[in-house]
Amino acid sequence: MRITIDRVKQMKQAGEKIVMLTAYDYPTARLVDQAGVPLILVGDSLGMVVLGYDSTVPVTMEDMLHHIKAVVRGSQHALVVGDLPFMSYQVSVETALVNAGRLLQEGGCQAVKLEGGERSAATVRALVESGIPVMGHIGLTPQSVNQLSGYRVQGKTPRAAVQLINDARALADAGAFAIVLESIPAVLAKVITEKMEAPTIGIGAGPFCDGQVQVLHDMLGLNPDFAPRHAKRYANLAETVTAAVTRYAAEVRSGVFPSAKESYGMDRPASLPPEPEAESLRQDVRKCSAP
Repeated sequence: MRITIDRVKQMKQAGEKIVMLTAYDYPTARLVDQAGVPLILVGDSLGMVVLGYDSTVPVTMEDMLHHIKAVVRGSQHALVVGDLPFMSYQVSVETALVNAGRLLQEGGCQAVKLEGGERSAATVRALVESGIPVMGHIGLTPQSVNQLSGYRVQGKTPRAAVQLINDARALADAGAFAIVLESIPAVLAKVITEKMEAPTIGIGAGPFCDGQVQVLHDMLGLNPDFAPRHAKRYANLAETVTAAVTRYAAEVRSGVFPSAKESYGMDRPASLPPEPEAESLRQDVRKCSAP
């Protein structure tokens, strides 16, 4: 049985830290789900992590649906949250309703996430009133990278901090069941977390949030050229994968792989058909049996 949004809210009330990770495909979702992670985010970060874009802006609804379906198939217990991609909800509330509905109806996820505070509150309210659970996202909002002039920490000035507090309050009042706080000062995240009934989930927002989310590829060290400050590497799989592929290539070139252990034999027929078919078959069997 999957985790529900009520369970997520109860975790905050009980002081239980909320764990969230990204996943973008079936095998990864299986592993994350089996590890007991209660929330899986199919983030539009897949644009950079999986598809090779330089931002999340090019990600489409079709991209999101493709990956959400795979993650839903690979998980049984986690609450799967799907990102609404750039321009899938900003045009109008009606557009947001249609696209959020597709993520649930076609993709099979149980909730959606969208960026923006006060500017997105009316959309959040309309989605929630239509029966679609919504996770908010404020602070560094990657879809606005061009407006923000890069991936910078937000809320560092008093005015910016007050705006983020207002953004969080607007999302909570609109019915968001949780709010992601990305790349903001830890002390500000602490204030927001204490003020909100809705759970906060931090990424680069310090230790005082109700939970944490990380991009799985960052924590597993799958991209050796990218190590954000907020991510802790729990493994270095880039080195492991490179070493394994290098060894495989060397064994193929040297003829070590495949060996008899990785090869299949052939059953010898109990009887052969009459001549002349038998002689032709004998010759074929000899060829198959030759070392």
